[in-house]
Amino acid sequence: METNVIKEKISSEKGSCGCLTAADLDPCIIVIFGASGDLTARKLIPALYHMYLTGSLPEPVAIVGCARTPFSGDEFRSRMKEACAGNGKSDMSPWPEFAALLFYRQLAYDSEKSFRELAAYLDELDRQRGTGGNLIFDLALPPSLYPVVAGMLGRVGLAVQHNDNRGWSRIVVEKPFGRDLDSALDLDRTLHEHFQEEQIFRIDHYLAKETVQNILMFRFANAIFEPIWNRGFIDYVGIMAAEKLGVENRAGYYEQAGVIRDMFQNHMLQLLSLIAMEPPSHFASERVRDEKAKLFRSIRPFSRREGEVVLGQYGPGLLDGKEVRGYRQEPGVAADSLIPTFALMRFYVENWRWQGVPFWLVSGKRMAGKQTRIIIQFKEVPHSIFRDVLGEKVVPNRLVLGIYPEEGISLTFQTKNPGPRVCLRPMTMDFRYDTSPLLDAYEKVLLDCILGDHLLFWRQDGIEQTWRILTPILNECEHCQGRAQQLYPYPAGSWGPEAAREQVDKIRDRREVKSAP
Repeated sequence: METNVIKEKISSEKGSCGCLTAADLDPCIIVIFGASGDLTARKLIPALYHMYLTGSLPEPVAIVGCARTPFSGDEFRSRMKEACAGNGKSDMSPWPEFAALLFYRQLAYDSEKSFRELAAYLDELDRQRGTGGNLIFDLALPPSLYPVVAGMLGRVGLAVQHNDNRGWSRIVVEKPFGRDLDSALDLDRTLHEHFQEEQIFRIDHYLAKETVQNILMFRFANAIFEPIWNRGFIDYVGIMAAEKLGVENRAGYYEQAGVIRDMFQNHMLQLLSLIAMEPPSHFASERVRDEKAKLFRSIRPFSRREGEVVLGQYGPGLLDGKEVRGYRQEPGVAADSLIPTFALMRFYVENWRWQGVPFWLVSGKRMAGKQTRIIIQFKEVPHSIFRDVLGEKVVPNRLVLGIYPEEGISLTFQTKNPGPRVCLRPMTMDFRYDTSPLLDAYEKVLLDCILGDHLLFWRQDGIEQTWRILTPILNECEHCQGRAQQLYPYPAGSWGPEAAREQVDKIRDRREVKSAP
């Protein structure tokens, strides 16, 4: 589809429903640090290119890649073209027009001279392009460089906003936000030496997925669900984020992080907060984030109880019929590594709504399938009037919020099986996103950065609360005696260790019921 056709389609849809636009976009320069890295090639530039195709980038705009690698501008554009063409999802015929927006600067991250030269370059580019002095700094870097780059930006004056020569200035950081509570506090102090809280955008791309965004709409825009969204009707909640991939080329990072830091402190607890939070007074970023922070404060502190945490590490196995190596055989991983690649955790929220309801969170690498879903398991009917007739247990209702591979919502309930006998059968009502969203998760968060909307981003108090929840678990996992005995092996291509299998099956089981016609 030609670019102008796509833009006309977007424009008409904006006019017809008003759901696809939030405000006019300010012109800006987007500066990507770590532009020679994997994140830029796989996610950021393809996202920005698709935003260009769909008319979702501001006009005018410029995109400046910065890294230590000595690329020329043409070399950088060529590499980014290969990255965008490689995903096979985008029409590449308009690439030359987009490429005219791309620039590259070699940079030493620890050199103030390099950053002063960058500041002068951005000032000149701003005058040429008419971008109003608005700047977004995206740190697609190892977390250890966040404080270095943030400090340099501040020292050369690039963090200043709303002066005579510059509009707004924003900084984007990716998870992980530290590796524990102390390091998270240190990172926050460094960022706030030069940037105000309103300038800081902490990305968690899970929050921008359509089904995840839809959780709040589903809960608070439908009167039939919110009255039963509590301990009186819900038996348990299960949240799963299973991955087929191993650590790939990220062993250096993963050996320091493990599954708890990589998935639970951010993605998993964010999903829990959306399911369990109280209704905000308004659908506004600070009101929503207030309720999330309150929810995190209500989570019961970790204690060493039977079955509360199960940790595992994948070994060699079969995946899609092919032999794959175990975690300890991955390049860069220690032969005796005790880093968990799987975790099952049980949380409780100690408030009026959720007292006594377990929240089971599970995530792992090299599992049998890539699957992200949330299960709301309702309680059994309190009294079955069919017991004497059917002689069977009535299967309780179940709500499934699918995030991957199918984005949608399913509700399972009981009906009479057609025929002369009185038999129950479970049926499912399905809602599916039949077409791909106009913006994927990374495109959505980049657009919100340009808009200055913090709704889908972390706030520092939420980060601190999640680290307070998980730090005792990390201390148990990393410093207690008998760590090796508490790390259960599981073969690649399975659904995790046997010690966690029963609960994992409850969360991933689709009950294989037929959808209602």
